[in-house]
Amino acid sequence: MTDLETPPQRHTLRRLYPGTRLENTFAWPVESLDALDSSFNVQEYLQQTIRTHRNQVDMLVELPKGIDDDVWQYEHLRQICLELGLLVVALAPECTVEHCPDMKADGWQYLCAAHPATQSCPAFDYIIHTLDGATVLLNNTKYFPSRISVPEPSLKHFQSIARRIYRIFAHAYGHHREVYEFFENETFLYARFSLLFRKYELVPPSLVTIPENEEPQQDEYSRRPTTASLF
Repeated sequence: MTDLETPPQRHTLRRLYPGTRLENTFAWPVESLDALDSSFNVQEYLQQTIRTHRNQVDMLVELPKGIDDDVWQYEHLRQICLELGLLVVALAPECTVEHCPDMKADGWQYLCAAHPATQSCPAFDYIIHTLDGATVLLNNTKYFPSRISVPEPSLKHFQSIARRIYRIFAHAYGHHREVYEFFENETFLYARFSLLFRKYELVPPSLVTIPENEEPQQDEYSRRPTTASLF
């Protein structure tokens, strides 16, 4: 090879191998969207940007050049469902049947549609059922057969998913404020989700009651050491 020749490009293998130390997880080089040679490049780019700029929600939600607007919404909703699993773990010790026998938020009681007939459900079960249903729907190839485009008829599901996800945040905010504040201090997930659903009008403003741009309280609970990113 002469000095004028360009060496072949090597694409980073984004793999977590057995035995990798926690501090070394996801220690891949930051790459541009064009450099991510994968069928899941939008997901990888979004997760990479979250790891490096977690608190810059405006940057995270802004549509990158070259990405389809509908695909961007789709990947964000997938990612939010993934990260909400961490909130579920945090809520588990106190969002019990005894403390939260019904799914309530903002003075409303929500019925669970995961049963043969719509019925009341303990809040924690409702949250699990909601996340399971959203995940199954977003991974259903009948409605979302590709990661590079979204069929027009499937766009209607975005609003339904976003409204149900909002109820999880609203319940945590209203009934488990310390857990909510701690989680939000770490992840800025609601801030990101809020900007997303406002930008794309996925949740009607009349249903939104969590104050916009509220600063989490820095109490003893919220100052606990942060956990490592799980994606």
